[in-house]
Amino acid sequence: MTTIQETLTTPIPVESAPGTAVPGIISPVEIGRIAWEGVVRNKIRSLLTMLGVIIGVAAVIIMIAISAGTEATIAEQIEGLGANLVFIQAGFGMGRPGEAGGNTPQLVFDDTAVVESVPGIVGTVVDQTSPVTVKAGDVTLEEVLLMGTTIDFPSVRAVEIADGRFFNETEVERKAKVAVLGAALAENLFGEENPIGQSVTVGDTKLTVIGVAAPKGVVGNTDFDAQLYTPITLVFDKFVPTQFRQFAGDRVRIIYAQIEEGVDMEKVIEQIQLKLALAKEVTVDELPFTMQTQQDIIDTQGATTEAFRNLLAWVAGVSLLVGGIGIMNIMLVSVTERTREIGIRQSVGATPNDIRLQFLTEALMLSLVGGLIGVVAGVGGAYLFGASSDMRTVIVPGSIALAFGSAAVVGIFFGFFPANKAAQLDPIEALRHE
Repeated sequence: MTTIQETLTTPIPVESAPGTAVPGIISPVEIGRIAWEGVVRNKIRSLLTMLGVIIGVAAVIIMIAISAGTEATIAEQIEGLGANLVFIQAGFGMGRPGEAGGNTPQLVFDDTAVVESVPGIVGTVVDQTSPVTVKAGDVTLEEVLLMGTTIDFPSVRAVEIADGRFFNETEVERKAKVAVLGAALAENLFGEENPIGQSVTVGDTKLTVIGVAAPKGVVGNTDFDAQLYTPITLVFDKFVPTQFRQFAGDRVRIIYAQIEEGVDMEKVIEQIQLKLALAKEVTVDELPFTMQTQQDIIDTQGATTEAFRNLLAWVAGVSLLVGGIGIMNIMLVSVTERTREIGIRQSVGATPNDIRLQFLTEALMLSLVGGLIGVVAGVGGAYLFGASSDMRTVIVPGSIALAFGSAAVVGIFFGFFPANKAAQLDPIEALRHE
């Protein structure tokens, strides 16, 4: 095995054209070998030097994975509300006529007919919710969410009916006492028994079960499987407090309008605004309603999470910066410790550029090996974080390339000064160094 002393005193191989001697040029392979020997010569010190880079790279990958997971969750929740939806949301004016805000146009149940008259609209849904107590036989469940809605709810909100049917237009008009149960609610009330045709008591009102929805799960903060659906007209009549009914009438918070596939959504929204303005006898600019598509909401949430992601990336970048400073510091120490070695290399033909490239390669190796370990730690940490917490994580391939590339840049940037210092050493002074 070749000793370090033999390595130092052996003439450095050169690459040249056949028959031509080119002294002082070290092959890239030889430079790589010498640099790697410098890294592994002090394994513990090298590992501690790489620690900052490892933490920085892992932090970039994990933080971007958390941010991307949050974005994906928000997008899925919004898309889970249905397809091609426009959300028509009421303003905040709730005053009585004659009072401040009393002349502000309100969004009411009858406005669904106005929206449905717009070409391109294939369905509308409004809902009114209220927590209630539900009884079936000996089973009593409290704080069940009662949702009064309209006949297009299954198609617009992408809820399938597993057994029985949903209520129809006639039942909505007549305020029929019928109910459709969410999958989990039906199981909790009736167990294995078929609930179709049986009765449930909601508050003081007895309803006949006509359908059971297929499992849908939780979308946003709404557990569709735990809800009870009934005509919205029945909710207005039986489950809205009288005082509030007198004050608010048939006001609704939001109308969901589903637009036909392939239709220009912007033009449909313009038509909705015009028809609502005409019905309320105001101008379009005076309408106190907001209209958003699902993509609008996703983009808004995306802008928020993007700002958060950028902040996290900068925080992680600080770790890479600290790691780079650590590399520069240890390389300066290495240059001082190996001054005599540098002098010997220069005496046997190594040029300043060879010395510079050797130490720069050594710094780059430290950062790249640290970056590689950091990538493994970051990917593993992101999966572990997602599995052990309620927050979803999504590994973004671009974040791996970004983090690893940043590690390489850090190694080159912070390794250049020590490498340049080594290249500028005087060979005579270096040989005299003890």
